[in-house]
Amino acid sequence: MKTRNLGDTGHESTVATFGAIALNWLEQEGANQLVELVLDRGINHFDVAPTYGDAERKLGPKLRQHREEIYLGCKTQERDYEGARRKLERSLDRLGVDHIDLYQIHGLEYEHELETITGEDGALEAFRDAKEEGLVGDIGLTSHGNPQLILDAIDRIDDLSTLMFPMNPVVAGKDDDDYDYEAVLERADEEGIGALGIKAFAKGSWPSEEELPEADRPYANWYEPVDTPDAIRARFDFAASQGLTTVVTPGDPKLVAMVLDAASRYDGMAESERRSLIERSRHDESPVPEQLHH
Repeated sequence: MKTRNLGDTGHESTVATFGAIALNWLEQEGANQLVELVLDRGINHFDVAPTYGDAERKLGPKLRQHREEIYLGCKTQERDYEGARRKLERSLDRLGVDHIDLYQIHGLEYEHELETITGEDGALEAFRDAKEEGLVGDIGLTSHGNPQLILDAIDRIDDLSTLMFPMNPVVAGKDDDDYDYEAVLERADEEGIGALGIKAFAKGSWPSEEELPEADRPYANWYEPVDTPDAIRARFDFAASQGLTTVVTPGDPKLVAMVLDAASRYDGMAESERRSLIERSRHDESPVPEQLHH
């Protein structure tokens, strides 16, 4: 599988990153098998979070067995020093490892959160102390929010190594500033910041609970995903050719194998194909862009 420089971190990430939330839906034996499959297909970048149910615990056994093969990303939604430090130590314990390669500020949505994170006794101070202690390597940030807020974060956090944000043809077809993730990509490239893409496989929001109860949904995603090999490959090729370093796999384990196949076959996407996919998606009735902000 192709690899790319993860910004200036010194790590080369595969073009696909394993979103370990998928492990939450499996028993331990199934989780072990999925991690082995992902590693067999060459993926070297994993991402997990304490909010993904039991995913940290289920990743632990195989992670410890293959620790040197995996660049491990984790994250916290805590915004102050004590909370971030507590969650980091809890993740280290649940994963059973002594350090995390990439620790990320998770789910930034509002300017006031950025103020808290970067202020006195904020989470960023905890991240930096942990980095000095060798508990974490690089510092990153994830956001489904306004691209301008992500740009503000780049301005305020001078040791930011990675960003994670939405990228798919529906978003790329929007013209207003609320979806201008292209500007984030350009800035990340200028600053030597690695870029991870999420929501690449979003098709639309699920029907209402009245039309389709959550228990009856065929996939454990909070959005409805594309789910055919051709559609998944087109979405992967689109996201990977937009300038991202790597594309994060979707949350449902049933989709992961198809994404691994698409990633292993990735060989770019012509500009004409990308424009065509944007136009086809632009005319969808999909409300995905609005659903990306929550």
